[in-house]
Amino acid sequence: MRPATIALTLLSTLFATLSAAPLPAVEFEAQVIDPNPGKVVYAVTGADIDNDGRTDLVAVTENAIYWYQAPRWRKRTLLSGTTQADNVCIAPLDIDRNGHIDLALGAGWPTNGGTIQWLSPGETIDSPWQVHEIAAEAWTHRMRWGRVLGSDEPQLVVSPLNESIRDGVRLLAFTIPADPRHDRWRPTVLDASMHRLHNHLCIDRETVGLPPVDPNSQAGSQITLAASQEGVSAIVPDHKDPRRFRRVELLAGAEGQAANEQGAGEVKVGRFADGRRFIATIEPMHGTHAVVYEIGEFFSAEAPRRTVLTDQLRGGHALWCADLDKDGNDEVVVGYRQPNPQVGVLVFDQQPDGSWQETRISSQVACEDLVVADFTGDGYLDILAGGRATHNVVLFVNQGRSQ
Repeated sequence: MRPATIALTLLSTLFATLSAAPLPAVEFEAQVIDPNPGKVVYAVTGADIDNDGRTDLVAVTENAIYWYQAPRWRKRTLLSGTTQADNVCIAPLDIDRNGHIDLALGAGWPTNGGTIQWLSPGETIDSPWQVHEIAAEAWTHRMRWGRVLGSDEPQLVVSPLNESIRDGVRLLAFTIPADPRHDRWRPTVLDASMHRLHNHLCIDRETVGLPPVDPNSQAGSQITLAASQEGVSAIVPDHKDPRRFRRVELLAGAEGQAANEQGAGEVKVGRFADGRRFIATIEPMHGTHAVVYEIGEFFSAEAPRRTVLTDQLRGGHALWCADLDKDGNDEVVVGYRQPNPQVGVLVFDQQPDGSWQETRISSQVACEDLVVADFTGDGYLDILAGGRATHNVVLFVNQGRSQ
């Protein structure tokens, strides 16, 4: 065979191989929003802070809350040195019902009282925000808004990490009072039987195969999924008395000998293009495995199919499910914070044959937290990540599917 023919054959083979290889779900452009807002960026979120119709970026550090004003991401200080260090979690909502976003905030991490408060805007865009007390719960670690108590307004669902009573973590739902500035925020104990409760998620009942709530029932339209040493549990209203709650163990998670080798640390829910749902986890807490479970009916006797996306994480600490490439299937976004050999953010995209393709989109964030939203307003979902050892805030702007 002539040399030219051999070269042409090799090129044809290489082209065919590359053409057959699956493309990454999407491409991202990294924008460093803030290289060092504090020692630890504990949490990030998106919210329309200035009420202009655009989603701003919010970052929580050990002693401050910063927001970055869209679309140029100008940094502004929302709060600094006011709450008990360390600030650890945040959840936006119009709490006082005046048409402007407020922020619920958990502070005092890890054991300095676990203060729970909400913040309202100051008089001007640059004024410090006002702090209003809600409650205190030791080890307060995560908070979400969810309609879990049967009212039209959502409740603030708060989970401590470690035991806040003698032998269990109190998962609490705080009802917004008529006058949130002056009236008492009354808590409802949703569960007190779990241990090492690292995160939770408030979701619609139908998402995990439960029937819609009866309009005549006092049950909430949403339930809580909790990732703990016990695995993934669903906290649902008791069928005999919807004002009481019971815990249903859905997934065991990691099955190690020691407490820190058991269960799950993160939980999110995604969906496939055909409508089927899956639960994504990181196992165990601060763990090594990113896992998806394909779920059917809530009370099905058949065990869900379990797929390990990777077992190579170190300090898995952030998780999201979203359709990044607009193909109808949700991708799984995973953040971890310890080098292996690099820190980073990974995206897992399910392929037509059912396998999951891994794409690294970052090696510059020791990821403590991430959130997915359309921050640029172009119709594509972006990824906002906050770093621990890297101390940074980075926005990964979705460029659309790779060509």
